Amino acid sequence: MKGSCQCGAVVFEVTGTPREVIACHCSQCRKWSGHFWAASSVPVSDFRLIRQDGLAWYRASATARRGFCRCCGASLFWVPDAEPRVAFAAGALDGPPGLHLARHIFTADAGDYCAPVGPPPAPGPVPTLLTGACLCGAARFTLPGPAGPVTACHCRQCRKTSGHYSASFDTSEAGVIWQSHATIAEYRASGGSQRGFCTTCGSNLYFRATDGRFSVEAGAIIGATGGRLESHIFVADKGY
Repeated sequence: MKGSCQCGAVVFEVTGTPREVIACHCSQCRKWSGHFWAASSVPVSDFRLIRQDGLAWYRASATARRGFCRCCGASLFWVPDAEPRVAFAAGALDGPPGLHLARHIFTADAGDYCAPVGPPPAPGPVPTLLTGACLCGAARFTLPGPAGPVTACHCRQCRKTSGHYSASFDTSEAGVIWQSHATIAEYRASGGSQRGFCTTCGSNLYFRATDGRFSVEAGAIIGATGGRLESHIFVADKGY
């Protein structure tokens, strides 16, 4: 089966029998993807890069690195140093993958706006100021809180970019105050919308619609958001 980023600058192929999908809610995956990262995995021998013009790597920890597209910001690969395997974003696969979501891990690190399993989380703190950042910390910002309603989008673009589906909340762009943003790039998707991401670590940060509406990825917020996941849209486009 083949997969790719949103813009097509990274294309890959996996063979054999990929592992079932695992959804990771650790703080790194949450910041990187903007929500949580859902990945399958194959041995290195069953993985092949077909095109890697846009591929960039970020050393996320002392034990693993993360691969993303520096052109569109898609969160694509996680490669551990000690194991001969490649974890890849299930949402990046083209066509029906025939995979299933098997389990959620690091659920204690999940954002306060959603519950990986079970009922919605109980209301928590109502922050009046939110702080957000990418995984590497090169891009940092604040905005008024709380986050309010969070929308999960399963459209093909969000699936390809996040590796699973996006979860974001609307806010006024004028209220976003950047402390640092030199590493931010924007990818103009088909239809004219723009997605902002960090070119150093690949973290997804925001979305600007063609009509000017602006939304921030909920996973980019540090600590409590005060938001609640309230709706899922474009569910007919979900990958698995």
